[in-house]
Amino acid sequence: MSPTRFTRETLLRCYEEMCKLHQAALDVERQRAAALEQVAPAWRESARNLLHYMGLRRCDIRELQIELSRLGLSSLGRLEAHVLAGLESVLFALQRLAEEKLAAIPERANPTNFLEGDRRLEEHTDQLFGPRAHNRSVRIMVTLPSEAADDPQLVRDLMKTGMNIARINTAHDGPAIWQRMVEHIRQAEKDCALSCRIIMDLCGPKLRTGALEPGLSVRRINPPRNARGIVEIPTTIVFYTEPQAEIPTATHTVALPIDADLAATLEQGDSLRFRDTANRQRTLKIMRREKNMLWSETQRSIYVESGLPLQHWRGRQKMGRGHIGHLPPAEAFLLVHQNDILHITRPDTVGSPAQVDAEGKTTKPARIPCALPQIFTDVRVGHKILFDDGTIAGRIDEIGSDHLVVRITHAKVGGVKLRSNKGINLPDTHLNIPALSAGDLQCLDFATEHADMIGLSFVREESDIEQLQRELNRRTQRTLGIVLKIETRLGFESLPNLLLAGLKQPPLGVMIARGDLGVEMGFERLAEVQEQILWLCEAAHVPVIWATQVLEQMNKTGLPTRGEVTDAAMSGRAECVMLNKGPHTIATVAFLENILVRMQDHHSKKTPMLRKLKVSEGRWRSA
Repeated sequence: MSPTRFTRETLLRCYEEMCKLHQAALDVERQRAAALEQVAPAWRESARNLLHYMGLRRCDIRELQIELSRLGLSSLGRLEAHVLAGLESVLFALQRLAEEKLAAIPERANPTNFLEGDRRLEEHTDQLFGPRAHNRSVRIMVTLPSEAADDPQLVRDLMKTGMNIARINTAHDGPAIWQRMVEHIRQAEKDCALSCRIIMDLCGPKLRTGALEPGLSVRRINPPRNARGIVEIPTTIVFYTEPQAEIPTATHTVALPIDADLAATLEQGDSLRFRDTANRQRTLKIMRREKNMLWSETQRSIYVESGLPLQHWRGRQKMGRGHIGHLPPAEAFLLVHQNDILHITRPDTVGSPAQVDAEGKTTKPARIPCALPQIFTDVRVGHKILFDDGTIAGRIDEIGSDHLVVRITHAKVGGVKLRSNKGINLPDTHLNIPALSAGDLQCLDFATEHADMIGLSFVREESDIEQLQRELNRRTQRTLGIVLKIETRLGFESLPNLLLAGLKQPPLGVMIARGDLGVEMGFERLAEVQEQILWLCEAAHVPVIWATQVLEQMNKTGLPTRGEVTDAAMSGRAECVMLNKGPHTIATVAFLENILVRMQDHHSKKTPMLRKLKVSEGRWRSA
């Protein structure tokens, strides 16, 4: 007899709801039968489980979960890897709890059982990422800096500290440097008796701002001052003649070119007099001479520019004239404010700041080009546009033949500097651009010879994956893994279809590229979205890489923030965690490994492991 708290009405209601979920899972499998047949045979059961999960998640089961928990049964919160087995287990338990016999499960299938689902995910992770470390299940991926091409010890140290996968970003360096990196990795594998896979990330169709008019060729010399405004350390000025091989770069030192005829006549004790660009009289005394360089110093601020006239004085006598040589133009930028109008122009134009009249009224809006012309045919009025990792947001107000009119809807008070080569995101726009650029295709020639897996950036639809699969098959008979980098709204919304397309030619992995993805989805949704990606990929038994800004502050400064330590602990729910390059990468790898090893005793994916807690035997017992 069932316990009195289990009413027949409750058991029957839960059973009927569970039967509906079971049927919904099988219905989706039937609906996508054609797609399922195209999946590689060894991965077909994984794809089938994904379809079952999609059927389950079409339903809102929050109330049912509460009811099941009250009955002491599974709340269905941990069945991603074995959907039908989880559903049928609860159905059988409900049948046993009922006083009267309940109807049979309408349609039985051969489900992936509990152990089999977890085993498949582990096996697929090994196939893509290589064997796990002896004490750690989550792999660590490290983006190699350019220095790794010339420093084999760096690669060995990273590998011995815990790096399992080396990432080569094809947006930087080139084949000659990549080749040396690969050689150092393979040699380090032999020297350390460790395995290290190589992933090469393709750039993909990244939207970026184009060139701006050069800034002024002005150099500001500003000696540092203390809190009272007193200069404690004068700025050293080194005058040199062009060309000069070894220009000093020490702190509080500024190097300025001058013409050779003037430099030849200057002696120790002479002076250079001039009016700087702020129309202030300045005098600099030559303190010493070393070959083609003359040393001076100043405690006053000075602004100089290319061609600035100089006068050579020796005591009271004027000896001659000269000028400042060529100074590189300052990096140009547009200062963008909320409610500004900004014109986005085609790639063959050059951007320029806004023009204003004497009363401060804008007569011509600021302009900046976009590197990809396709946006002019794909965007629509009202679409959102974001610049520089979302620091500037706008809306498309008008589409012209040669420009887009954007109204800035968000920028911090005081304005934001928008420079060239900054990212552009169009989360509302479906861009009809190929997934692989001409540069990506050239990179593939190298990658198919040396890499173990390819990172496909900005993947949006199945055709992007199919194109990469065709290009890989043209170049090699080797089995290379593909990692889908989910960094756009369309990529996230298409993820189930992308997984099915990728499983036609496994091994397959997914990277949660949280930088661009956070910009496109909105940072307030990022935590929710990365959870959903983890669930979907676990249902497909596809390993996940947790990427972007993991322990970034520690990597830069040597000390982590509290928030990023928590983020690193959460990253253990993925199968791999990616670190970017930085001056403290080796220490950061060791720190991350320590966190991952500790946390795996407490959590496996979403499941708490309930390891014995030392605190349970601690001081609280005697309080």
